[in-house]
Amino acid sequence: MARSIRIRYLLLALTALLSFKVHSQQRLSLKDAINIATKNYGTLKAKSNYVKASLAAVEQARKENLPDLNLSAQQDYGTINGQNGVLYGLRGLAASPAGPAQERQSWNSAFGALYLTNINWDFFSFGKAREKVNVAKAAVAQDEADFQQEFFQHEIRVSAAYLNLLAAQRLTLSQQKNLERAQSLTTVVIARAKNGLNPGVDSSLAIAEVSNAKILLLRAKDNEQEQANELATLIGTSTQDFLLDTVFLTRIPASIDTASQFKEEEHPLLKYYLSRVDLSNARVKYFNTFKYPTFSTFGIIQGRGSGFNYNYNATNKDAFTRDYFQGVRPTRANYLLGVGVTWNLTNFSRVAQQLLAQKYTTESLKNEYQEVDQRLKNQMTLAAQKIQNALENYREAPIEVNAASAAFLQKSVLYKNGLSNIIDVTQALYSLNRAETDRDIAFNNVWQALLFRAAASGDFRIFINEF
Repeated sequence: MARSIRIRYLLLALTALLSFKVHSQQRLSLKDAINIATKNYGTLKAKSNYVKASLAAVEQARKENLPDLNLSAQQDYGTINGQNGVLYGLRGLAASPAGPAQERQSWNSAFGALYLTNINWDFFSFGKAREKVNVAKAAVAQDEADFQQEFFQHEIRVSAAYLNLLAAQRLTLSQQKNLERAQSLTTVVIARAKNGLNPGVDSSLAIAEVSNAKILLLRAKDNEQEQANELATLIGTSTQDFLLDTVFLTRIPASIDTASQFKEEEHPLLKYYLSRVDLSNARVKYFNTFKYPTFSTFGIIQGRGSGFNYNYNATNKDAFTRDYFQGVRPTRANYLLGVGVTWNLTNFSRVAQQLLAQKYTTESLKNEYQEVDQRLKNQMTLAAQKIQNALENYREAPIEVNAASAAFLQKSVLYKNGLSNIIDVTQALYSLNRAETDRDIAFNNVWQALLFRAAASGDFRIFINEF
């Protein structure tokens, strides 16, 4: 009675342990993996922020065409010695005292002030402002296309990693079964060898098969762990045990269209490469406006104060005050309105080379576009071939497993009855393990081939609509 109670408690504890292990694993469907990845993956977040930055640059380009309105105020203290002569304010390194020319240096000093409001507007520049905005818009289009192609490629990467992990898990299970068969065979071999029914060398061969099966299992587990780590990285989570969707192991895609047409204008990657060409063309138009003049209008309102009186000169050097408030109080005002034009004629030569360089850049981008376009078309052809090959392997896999299972069973029975040798049995064991491995990846390869076609065509719906 006590023994049955202990067994019951042991079974309950074992059930609880297994239940905890199952619940500690994260159930993850392919769609969930993709949704998590698109929210967590750092590269997608970065490219999304690049788009936002480009949108802000468009607004900046628009507002650069607004008039410049400057307010300025300064209060100074110093002397106003003047001198007859010529001066050029090279790089702005010059002071501007306004006073009479005197026969000798004077150190009379007072406060002064200048209050200034200035407005300047380049109201016509042959489309320079408009083309600058167009360049900014083309940059937005490029960044948006870059985000979309990265989003598309990440969907493909996550799906491929998901399928790889599922295949790795199935291979681990097959190697576990292979180890169990090898251990069962070893038990029979050792028993027959001890009873003198088979030579002792059979035991050594059987033990070697067990060791080999353990090594194969460890390799399978190592590969499974690598694939789990890759999937966790792509979806932006920590590495863990994933319970994956078994639909990939129970059926193949319901419909596989190997004759779908390649649409260049809809492929995310080609859209991105085309957006680079468009941006370069927009820059050509913008650079071309540098050859033309800029028409501006401007206006100034000025107020000025000074501690030096109007009659301060070489003969009346006392007509000033050092009082701060009298010096900074504006006592004179001026205004100015005008229209001007600036045209750097040497820009023709510089802009010509700048345009030539940008045009060569455009041609380079077109060449890259053509290369990617050709590669994707070749991948479309290869994808159709991969699907056909995967379907043929899928049809052959069950035949191989059934034949290998029957052969192993036959050789095992013959060996137990002394009608076969250990070499034949181990060969049959190897054939069965290989057949189960082929079967495990046969389903997966069909889905991988369909995913490859979706990647080549630029339409992820070809793959994801199967669920």
